[in-house]
Amino acid sequence: MFFERHNGGERAILVHLENPDPAVREDPQEFQELAYSAGAEVVRLVSVGRYQPSAKFLLGSGKVDELREQVKDSEADLVIVNHNLTPSQERNLERVLECRVLDRTGLILDIFAQRARTHEGKLQVELAQLDHMSTRLVRGWTHLERQKGGIGLRGPGETQLETDRRLLRVRMRQIKQRLEKVRSQREQARRGRQRAEIPVVSLVGYTNAGKSTLFNQLTTSVVYAADQLFATLDPTLRRLELQDVGPIVLADTVGFIRHLPHKLVESFRATLEESSNADLLLHVIDAHEPEREQQIEQVLSVLQEIGAQDLPMLEVYNKLDLVEGAQPCIQRDAEGRPQRVWVSAQQGLGMDLLHQAMAELLGTELFVGALRVPQQLARLRAQLFAAGAVQEESYDEQGDYVIRVRLPRIDLNRLLSREHLHPEGFLEQHTLQ
Repeated sequence: MFFERHNGGERAILVHLENPDPAVREDPQEFQELAYSAGAEVVRLVSVGRYQPSAKFLLGSGKVDELREQVKDSEADLVIVNHNLTPSQERNLERVLECRVLDRTGLILDIFAQRARTHEGKLQVELAQLDHMSTRLVRGWTHLERQKGGIGLRGPGETQLETDRRLLRVRMRQIKQRLEKVRSQREQARRGRQRAEIPVVSLVGYTNAGKSTLFNQLTTSVVYAADQLFATLDPTLRRLELQDVGPIVLADTVGFIRHLPHKLVESFRATLEESSNADLLLHVIDAHEPEREQQIEQVLSVLQEIGAQDLPMLEVYNKLDLVEGAQPCIQRDAEGRPQRVWVSAQQGLGMDLLHQAMAELLGTELFVGALRVPQQLARLRAQLFAAGAVQEESYDEQGDYVIRVRLPRIDLNRLLSREHLHPEGFLEQHTLQ
């Protein structure tokens, strides 16, 4: 580390601040799940009613003394606070409690560091950690904390603290340059999909809502899925065939959480752009979660922060097998468009309804009719068969093919363009009743 801290293990005391203001209130149950996800052995949960946070400790001095006794009695190595601490508050608490102190942002960063698997994910986590650490490089090297004069010590130089800060800035700049390359590569891939007119559907939602399980169910993949917060960190893309639409790209992304640290949103911007550039968002919601409305608000807040709030969205209420009396169904708005779908990704219930709703919302216009295809365009006929669009075939008096097809108009236009045929002109002359 760049500054001195007490060494210790994973026995942790959790400190939760009760606050009547819903804008800053945290969920103690979610806090415990975060601690378990990080691998902590929770020995005690302490709830503190603190409406006027102390500038020195965040907590009152009396509560800090009580906490110090609890740390000694339980032999805890770590105190985790369900709130964001300033660097000075974190240092003051460590000095008094004589153990490591971690705030909510540090806890989430630690979980992300454990979950990162790809090179890009590790870079993003490291950038967020360095950004978080940069404000905490204070008094780490007391023996070198200031430049000194005197015999043998005159001349240019820098303190160890300044050296650490400079090295940290250099490393952050290097990571940002690498992530910029990743962003340009993703943008290039997106442009390729746009040229091929392949729609992108992105899964978004609160952490542990079942996005990865749903992703596996839709794509028959084996993406890691577990009943824990932030099981998925690295984005995964898979190709999926959707009836009446054709190929689409389905993206599984990192889950959101209330008060997601802004530095994480910034560091993971290259990943989150998969959602902000999607043609359709599948907002996966835990139907069994008592606080699902608050979770929905948090997801919408993050979507607004990344500029994805105006994209077409389908709400997917997952885990209906845990909701008594719930059945798979599609709920529609006043215009008849799918608004939400009730499914169970774990049990595979409602997947056909989800496919149907996705196909409707992607807005692909179907072409259903008979085409007269001259014999010199036999390659076009072969491509229609290869696309699975032909329903029946016959011949007219001139020996031309008469093919009844059913396929998305966008795919038909693409096939005609490949043969250097103008879609509108060809369809106007060769479409039969």
